[in-house]
Amino acid sequence: MSWQENMKRWLDYSELDPELKSKLNDLKNNSEEAEEAFYSPMEFGTAGMRGVIGPGINRMNIYTVRQAAEGLALFMDTLDDKTKSRGVAISFDSRYHSQDFAIESAKVLGAHNIKSYVFDSLRPTPELSFAVRSLHTYAGIMITASHNPKQYNGFKIYGPDGGQMPPVESDKITEFVRKAEDLFSIDVKTVYELRDQKLMQLIGEDVDQDYLAKLDTVVVNHDLIKEVGHKMKFVYTPLHGTGKMIAPRVFQDLGFENFSMVTEQAILDPEFSTTPFPNPEFAQTFDLAIERGKKIDANILIATDPDADRLGAAVRQPDGSYKLMTGNQIASVLLNYLLQAKKETGTLPDNGAVVKSIVSSELATKIAEKYGVKMYDVLTGFKYIAEKIENFEETGSHEFLFGFEESYGYLVKSFVRDKDAMQSTILLAEAAAYYESKGKTIYDALEDLYQEFGYYREKTISKTFDGVSGKARMAEIMKEFREEGLKEIDGVPVVESLDYLNGTDITSAGTKDTGLPKADALKYILEDGTWVAIRPSGTEPKMKFYIGITSDSDDNAAKKLDDFAKEIDSWE
Repeated sequence: MSWQENMKRWLDYSELDPELKSKLNDLKNNSEEAEEAFYSPMEFGTAGMRGVIGPGINRMNIYTVRQAAEGLALFMDTLDDKTKSRGVAISFDSRYHSQDFAIESAKVLGAHNIKSYVFDSLRPTPELSFAVRSLHTYAGIMITASHNPKQYNGFKIYGPDGGQMPPVESDKITEFVRKAEDLFSIDVKTVYELRDQKLMQLIGEDVDQDYLAKLDTVVVNHDLIKEVGHKMKFVYTPLHGTGKMIAPRVFQDLGFENFSMVTEQAILDPEFSTTPFPNPEFAQTFDLAIERGKKIDANILIATDPDADRLGAAVRQPDGSYKLMTGNQIASVLLNYLLQAKKETGTLPDNGAVVKSIVSSELATKIAEKYGVKMYDVLTGFKYIAEKIENFEETGSHEFLFGFEESYGYLVKSFVRDKDAMQSTILLAEAAAYYESKGKTIYDALEDLYQEFGYYREKTISKTFDGVSGKARMAEIMKEFREEGLKEIDGVPVVESLDYLNGTDITSAGTKDTGLPKADALKYILEDGTWVAIRPSGTEPKMKFYIGITSDSDDNAAKKLDDFAKEIDSWE
């Protein structure tokens, strides 16, 4: 159907949710926005779906959420009774309608006699991953739009291992989602029916206690925290999100008594009223934390995004100012401290392994090599790190030590199978305590790494392609790169070209397989060690260009990165 026909169907539906009905009437006078809301169903991929809240088949609302839950339920109907009876764990963040969408999901599952375990209030994404594993459910649903602006929400599906649903199962779920075309005819049970028939169980403190106990195992050196933790001053902000539910309890339990919360951002506000983008990679989100940090003379500021799977940090400089660290820098410091501490405490295994994405810093590879730890590169998406962990455990080949993506996501312990800002907050606080005991800051530790391994710098350039034509244009750009190739970038020759969709790794010596699953991504290695990667985002209408360089000094690294960034930014 055309977008006009789709919209008319919604306008004619007499039982349409009143709030959506009101917003739908407003769309009548905005044909451009109406077309985007109704031209095509919301994209549903391996990470679920994410979009603007509002009426329409391409918007987040109770009907598209029911459709997504119906896809999962129909897939679970194909499983054996024992597997299906394991049920689904459901959590949600602080956004508009998050709890509503969580309950709607349970109501759809209940209509298929699938039990749901729903958190009694908002909880972090990593705790949802943990709940899937600890409760042995078959799947998990997390209602969140992560670090996106206030007008967004999302629906993420997790598999039996607590990681995002694997591609094979996810593709089948997507097929079932598409078959549930009539959004208004999806069967649901009432909450009263769900409770009466024991098809919905509330969870909360019981899972919290188990999760907190596991978080305690992230600490490498408890004696260090006992000695220094109560002295160390740092600031924490949950950015109006789920971190508020867990982080303060963690700090108190471990002995970090001098942490200070940004009270204005500890309010569970779906407007994210103190920051337009609740994203810890943006400097503006740290404005209030910096104010608090200067008052208490904190040496580190920590922020987690609204669903508490990503972590950002800023560290005090000698002049008293605070400097934001990149995700790659945080990961490098965390990894170096972790491996050093494990070596010093005699807990570094002979078969240790670290996993990172193909677009993350090579500084981490150098650090791993120093400690005799194997580094594995995987495709972008934390589900691939989770799959690698599963493989390690099944084969016994390696012991997982650390995993990360440049986009501010890190994992220390495998009791969670997604990025976990609660785990990384603990490790970062411990690392800060260690360096403070040595008269240093986290940034001093980073500078030491640069002195040892060279100055590594990375940058991501995002280009937005909104609207109906955006997706087609991104596909066209990727096609052009594949057909035309790249011989040089900013005058530096390309010596290796990797195409992860075709599975080819081409050098002057010939062509070999990348050894990774198929994905729409390209990577180019240059003669001077610089690398550039290109991929369309899986969750946003953006094309992403990644750059990684190394140089012999801070100034040279900054100039080199800027030169490559200008070249890539000029690409049309």
